[in-house]
Amino acid sequence: MPGARRETEGTEGMLDVGAITWAVTIGLIIALLAVDLLLAAARPHRVGFGEATAWSVFYILVAIGFGVWFTLQHGGDFGTEYFAGYLIEKSLSVDNLFVFVIIMTTFAVPQEHQHKVLIFGIALALVMRAIFIALGATLLALFSFMFLLFGLLLIYTAVQLFRHRDEEPDVEDNVVVKASRRFLPVTDDYVGGKLFARAGNRRQVTPLFIVLIAIGSVDLLFALDSIPAVFGITEEPYIVFTANAFALLGLRALFFLVKGLLDRLVYLSTGLALILAFIGVKLLLHWAHVDIDESVPEISTPVSLVVVAAILAVVTVASLIKTRRDPTAKAHPGSLRAHPGKAGRRADESDPDRSAGR
Repeated sequence: MPGARRETEGTEGMLDVGAITWAVTIGLIIALLAVDLLLAAARPHRVGFGEATAWSVFYILVAIGFGVWFTLQHGGDFGTEYFAGYLIEKSLSVDNLFVFVIIMTTFAVPQEHQHKVLIFGIALALVMRAIFIALGATLLALFSFMFLLFGLLLIYTAVQLFRHRDEEPDVEDNVVVKASRRFLPVTDDYVGGKLFARAGNRRQVTPLFIVLIAIGSVDLLFALDSIPAVFGITEEPYIVFTANAFALLGLRALFFLVKGLLDRLVYLSTGLALILAFIGVKLLLHWAHVDIDESVPEISTPVSLVVVAAILAVVTVASLIKTRRDPTAKAHPGSLRAHPGKAGRRADESDPDRSAGR
């Protein structure tokens, strides 16, 4: 059904963002990424707690500052959509951190090169999500049944994540990683953080190149979930893009800040499953409102913001209480499928070295 795009709740007309605003926004994001990459390349080092805290606060303030400007420029309704989308993407990005930790540990990435890996990973994620945003916005504008498909996808993902909430994705079993190892000659060490090296007359890739492939393939899977989730909050491509971009920009610093605390968020996967299911239901209701009967109620963006914030708060507090009472309890990012021979086993039980590395 054409014309699926609705008027934003409480907002007259659609968001009007010109080419100059798009260009300046993209330029700002590229500049922030470039600064991070230059710092990582110029001075490879182990990022300490103080440095990670400073960068994390900086990126959060940048995201909030942008949200305040955006709200003043385009109104409170659009501003609420941005902050709700940012909160959802930030919460989903924490699950990314779990997987990044697993990848770094699995491939034994040296501390001084982890900064560079994260920056490249974030850049890849931004490119992939920009593609998905453009595709998703086009499909939603043309076909209202896409709300139904997106909603069902999120609910299915939520169910799978909840079922396998105590598992970890098997990075080595990733089909892209396995194919890369099979067809590409790989050096034995990281060769000073280079992506390519030469042994005699033969050109080889380093393990760092394989790590980037692993992170890129994982980013693709996360984009399949996060983009429909934020489209459940807003249909505006500009808001979807900026919410994703500012959430991802802070991911590098957040990795170094909280990687030692991730094990304590034992209920995070459950909370993310609830958030995805909630947004899925929101999309189904919107589809029913548009295609079936306008009397079908919809969930407003302010309500979504409150629900997501409440779920995250309850999950965090409950996790800290659980780990305080049971110090042996460990968190896991969850998996979207069971792995043969690994279903139901915790990583710290099946792989002592990985547990020690985390």
